[in-house]
Amino acid sequence: MINVAIDGPAGAGKSSIAKAVSKKLGFIYVDTGALYRAIALNAVRNNVIDDKNGIVKMLENTSVKLQFNESGEQCVVLNGKDVSSLIRTPEISMGASKVSSIPEVREFLLGLQREIAAANCVIMDGRDIGTVVLPNADVKIFLTASPECRAERRYKELAEKGENVTFDEVLADVNKRDYQDANREIAPMRPCEDSIMADTTEKSFDESVEMIINIIKGECDERI
Repeated sequence: MINVAIDGPAGAGKSSIAKAVSKKLGFIYVDTGALYRAIALNAVRNNVIDDKNGIVKMLENTSVKLQFNESGEQCVVLNGKDVSSLIRTPEISMGASKVSSIPEVREFLLGLQREIAAANCVIMDGRDIGTVVLPNADVKIFLTASPECRAERRYKELAEKGENVTFDEVLADVNKRDYQDANREIAPMRPCEDSIMADTTEKSFDESVEMIINIIKGECDERI
């Protein structure tokens, strides 16, 4: 099995790029951020998003799974229902940053992530994949882009969905999320010592995908 860990800040293109690379290489794509978003959605629904003890207690009655359809597309199932279309709002994004700072939440999801990686060739993206979840991954990539570039991408994505937001609001959210993710006590976002840095600021989506494929092939030689 070949495991690829892709870490980096919100809006760097990790999910979309990793998904495209996985499809081209025939790997399973695992969006770990979606798992934390599902926990955040459940916390919002239970009115405990600002209550750490409430969130931990909520886990006792929470089931989160990743399922893959025939096309290899990932679906996030929360308590038996597909919530893939409900976890991409700004509110849930900030909530995901909150719940991911709770050790019990991270432990709750760790086993699921490792089980998937042990059984498949995967590209797994998140904030601490190379440092915590898959420390022995065959390839570790830290994917980034400037805050302004990431905010612009996110703004366009939200606008296309009909969300009533401004660019300045999105940029503020990006900077706040970066600060939270980099400064949390548990598994802060940072490159591994052996991470390969990949900046997509000046690259198109196709160029970014090609860059990541070349990095993976270069690290895995004839295994792919």
